[in-house]
Amino acid sequence: MKLFFKSLYRKRRKNESITKYWMWLIHLWLGLLSSLIVFVMCLTGCLYAFKNQIIDFSNRDKVYINAGSGRMKTPDQIQAGLLKQNKELTSLLIPDDKGRSYVVGYRENNLDKSTYYNQYTGEILGQADVGANRFFEIVLDLHRNLMMGNAGRQVVGASVLMFCVLMISGFILWLPKKLKFLKQGLTVMFKAKFQRVNYDLHNTLGFYTFLMLFFIAVTGLYVTYPWVKNALIVGLGGSSIDQVSKEKEAGDDAFGGLLEDMLQKQDEKKKLKDAASASINNILQLADKHLPYVGVTSIELPNKDNPRYVVIKTNRQNLLGMMLPDEVTFDKTGIFKTKELFSDKPLNKQFTSLAKPLHTGEIMGLPSIILYFIVSLIGCSLPVTGFLIWWHRFRKMK
Repeated sequence: MKLFFKSLYRKRRKNESITKYWMWLIHLWLGLLSSLIVFVMCLTGCLYAFKNQIIDFSNRDKVYINAGSGRMKTPDQIQAGLLKQNKELTSLLIPDDKGRSYVVGYRENNLDKSTYYNQYTGEILGQADVGANRFFEIVLDLHRNLMMGNAGRQVVGASVLMFCVLMISGFILWLPKKLKFLKQGLTVMFKAKFQRVNYDLHNTLGFYTFLMLFFIAVTGLYVTYPWVKNALIVGLGGSSIDQVSKEKEAGDDAFGGLLEDMLQKQDEKKKLKDAASASINNILQLADKHLPYVGVTSIELPNKDNPRYVVIKTNRQNLLGMMLPDEVTFDKTGIFKTKELFSDKPLNKQFTSLAKPLHTGEIMGLPSIILYFIVSLIGCSLPVTGFLIWWHRFRKMK
């Protein structure tokens, strides 16, 4: 036990700055405390990165269809076909790939359901298999709270917070004293002994993934801690959570506008109760005029909660090809109501709406998912290589 505690401390070396000395101690202590949790977080992050691709693969007989198997049915024809089967269409997801099936939401016997739908043959292909979904639910539960509820959530949050400090302290420790030592910090000497290779892997890979891992960790903390969420929103030009609550109580303009929108919708429900609904084809044509680009499109039909057609289109016409949602709404008769472009939102609201895809890597589709997977895999290795560095030191003391 005495040797164990001795391995957690060393004297300051000659010519070593006080900053680097304390960073070394902090890096060691926090690394040993959080290593196991950080490993689990990064491993589950690796697994979760390809969730959509794995679910699509497990449902490949329903997701991927022959684009030349017939004339594509219009949304109105899909709605009419479902109605003959006593199914009320509630939503429609239209992919931008002609070789993928539609996802249809419908109401049957007062139950909301969804299914894959072949838009060429009119065949209902069936619901998604639940096996893959259940697996990823377990992975997500482990990632969020170690399957331990709120207590586990706090353990994960504290460990990720330590990981952020580890990233900063590790970067400070990596900084070379002189420029001539820079190459040494950027390469791995694979021909050296195991301990040196292990040290180089920890040092070099940690540097290369520093910014990405730090960003992933911070976006994870955004969900866990209100104070992190508050700090990020304020830092991006938004109002603090407390300020928003005060404004809500005071009935300021933003909330007055929200109340006005709710009243307008209630008024629409009454006035247009007996009015004929606009066709889905017409709504989508109108939406294309407001959002004139090709992208994954979802349309939600009017319902008891929202009397409007809501069309959301994924806009990838930007420098990095990020998937940014634009929204346009119409009343029951097809009269234009609102248009909300992602590019017009303030920075804090942009970040809020993209927090999840920014954390999971879905923001740019498959390329960013692969990048996040590699970075998370390296994140898995850092606690292992770091522990081995300490273990070698501990054994030498023995």
